[in-house]
Amino acid sequence: MNQQNRTFLPRLVVLAIVAALATGCSSKSSTKPKTIRLDFAYYNPVSLVLKDKKFLEQDLAGDGISIEWTQSLGSNKALELLNSKSVDFGSTAGAAALIGKANGNPIKAIYVYSRPEWTALVVRKDSPITKVEDLKGKKVAVTRGTDPHIFLLRALHEAGLTEKDIQTVVLQHPEGRIALEKGDVDAWAGLDPMMAQTEIQSGSRLFYRNVNFNSYGVLNVREEFARQYPAYVERVLAAYEKARLWAMQNPEEFRKLFAAAAKLDDPVVTKVLQRSDLSSPVIGDEQKKVIIASGDVLKQNNVISSSADVTATVDNLVDPQYVRDVVNKSLAQR
Repeated sequence: MNQQNRTFLPRLVVLAIVAALATGCSSKSSTKPKTIRLDFAYYNPVSLVLKDKKFLEQDLAGDGISIEWTQSLGSNKALELLNSKSVDFGSTAGAAALIGKANGNPIKAIYVYSRPEWTALVVRKDSPITKVEDLKGKKVAVTRGTDPHIFLLRALHEAGLTEKDIQTVVLQHPEGRIALEKGDVDAWAGLDPMMAQTEIQSGSRLFYRNVNFNSYGVLNVREEFARQYPAYVERVLAAYEKARLWAMQNPEEFRKLFAAAAKLDDPVVTKVLQRSDLSSPVIGDEQKKVIIASGDVLKQNNVISSSADVTATVDNLVDPQYVRDVVNKSLAQR
């Protein structure tokens, strides 16, 4: 091989490497997911609209992206799905998202799907329990890591009690309702729509309510997904916004859709929706305040580490950039 050819070949190799790098960068910048996986939950009525109306499927059909849906039975289950990468977007209470984040679940809270009064402390209609102090020594059903659990802890704290003063019976929300009605527990930290069901169908009584102890319903995204596909985070939220606005603009159809999807009686759905404020999707300082207040009680009850910096964790959890962009674009188009 002559000197000219020996010089020429390395140049070809260099050019090939440069071309490959350029192609890789271009591919990375235009990358898109093959599938976007979301949860739906009866405690997130907007997710039921989004799933039924297929707004996201319609928007992403041209991109060749499929949509997969998985049901979440509670915030704790949604956090498990997010942590295991079984879903990319999951519905939780804001304070429950804090528990996940503080325990190493790599998520961002990016959207408010409702401002609910979805949890309260519930007893049977013939129960002698009338105040939180009456729970001392009693059996209370609760789903750990969910807003009803956090609500219970805050209610006990306000009454000068802790979780050690009661007999905690750990059950998922539907089983908690059944246990209450059968008399297996004295009280239940309830969650809608099961809470509304037991009120209407069994005469169960909400003996302690405090809307300020209910944290917001938030949509979370896996941090890895958000880093890889930020444009598609916005596309998902744009579809969520379309579903939220549809629900507000079509209340009667929304009620029927919710009833059919969740297989609920009309009076139950009416009661749930009366306790669900869908008017503001932007996550920010107001949500942070509620979540931080919950975090202090969670530390005191060893649900999260006593050394955790709650404010810093919440600041890292709540990420309003995506929803602000989506809302601004939506307003500009009206």
